[in-house]
Amino acid sequence: MTKVVYEVVEHDGGWAYKVGDVLSETYPTHKMAHEAAAAAAQRQQVAGKTDGIEYEDSRGKWHQELAPGNDRPETEIED
Repeated sequence: MTKVVYEVVEHDGGWAYKVGDVLSETYPTHKMAHEAAAAAAQRQQVAGKTDGIEYEDSRGKWHQELAPGNDRPETEIED
């Protein structure tokens, strides 16, 4: 199972959360950034619909797959 880690970090004079190298908007307090990360992590747990996806890999080859709507990642928040 995939795991998505939300990390709360200082950013741009305030606080943000990040996943990998991607940062959220800046929040004035650590608590607000943590709450936003928790809300985002909770939304990751919501099942969607099974649907086809299409994507291009790093070599420029296109792929088509069926993405099951109940295949949700595990989430974690790090402060």
